[in-house]
Formats: sequence, structure tokens, C-alpha cells
Amino acid sequence: MATLGDTLAAARRSSAGLEQWLRRTDPALADEAAAAAARIGISVSGYARMAIADFTRLAGEEDWATLMSGLRDSQDPGTTCLAAMVHWRLTAPACRAHSDTHQAGATHG
Repeated sequence: MATLGDTLAAARRSSAGLEQWLRRTDPALADEAAAAAARIGISVSGYARMAIADFTRLAGEEDWATLMSGLRDSQDPGTTCLAAMVHWRLTAPACRAHSDTHQAGATHG
């Protein structure tokens, strides 16, 4: 069972490795993440790293409580955590600077 740290370390070493792992663990989520990543011109692993960073900075108290509940009941916390953060990023209300339609690399004003 991989931890989130193991998964993120693998993502830093290999974009293809993270995408394959996500595809094995949650094919539907992998498809959604791939489509969102393509819209802004980044890799799936880049999208996952962005989701983690955005969740850490922007998720509300209720989002964190939901994540902690999921982790408590999970047999695979690494998968649960990454999947929850990617799902949150895909479904989070968008502001212009953080929406999937915002061009990657654009400056925030």
C-alpha cells in the first residue's frame, strides 16, 4: 500500500508513473483529470500536484473534515488522499485564477 508521500515522490520521478497509477486505482477520475489537464496544457501528474497545492491552500474546513473522515476509514490512505484532492479540484467552484479554463502559466492579476 503506497502512502501519499510515496505517490508524490513517484510523481516527481515519473509523470507517466503517476498517470498509470491513477488509471489503475480510479479510471474514471483519471479520465476527468486527463481532460482537465489537457484543457490547460499540463500533464496529469502536474494536474495532481496542482490539485494538492490548491487543496492545501484553498479547501475549507468542511473539505478537510471530509478528507479526514475518508482517511480514517481507508485501507489505502495515499490513494484516498490523492483521489479526494483531485476530485475536489475538479469540482471546486472556479474563480478566474484557479479555473481549469484559465491558461496555464498566465499571470494572476
